[in-house]
Amino acid sequence: MDDGSASADVELYLLRHAHAGNPSEWTGDDARRPLSPKGRRQSERLGQFMAQRGLSPDSIVTSPKLRARQTAEIFADALGMAVTVDDRLAGALDIDTVDAIAERAGGTSIVLVGHDPDFSEVAAELVGAAYLPLKKGAFARIDAALPLQQGSGILRWLLTPELLIDQS
Repeated sequence: MDDGSASADVELYLLRHAHAGNPSEWTGDDARRPLSPKGRRQSERLGQFMAQRGLSPDSIVTSPKLRARQTAEIFADALGMAVTVDDRLAGALDIDTVDAIAERAGGTSIVLVGHDPDFSEVAAELVGAAYLPLKKGAFARIDAALPLQQGSGILRWLLTPELLIDQS
């Protein structure tokens, strides 16, 4: 998706998994916690919205945790794409790890699907901000040169689920 600005080495999209209910109410393994019906709707709306706008990333890479995988799969379905799982997105993230994931994914437009607080922290660090919260279901585009470095990214936009109107 081109916004007419000068190109960077990579358009990095960070998609925080959609709503998955209250973690304190989940009794099973947290990695198996699924999306709630609200989270499924959030993922569907975002995928449809981005498909209508012509988003065509080179790859979509997700955490193996169920709520992130479900978010990625629903989103990817709307774009007619497949999803790749990378275990590193389930653990503690830093810029170097994100850079390695992006390098492995290849291409110049990469969607990563994962968790907080890591995504908010990485986004803030990339753009040189003190704090950049990504709510559940938020989708951010950060343009950056590779290798990724602190303060080297430009936040092009940040879309929260509340901005998308339910079409049903």
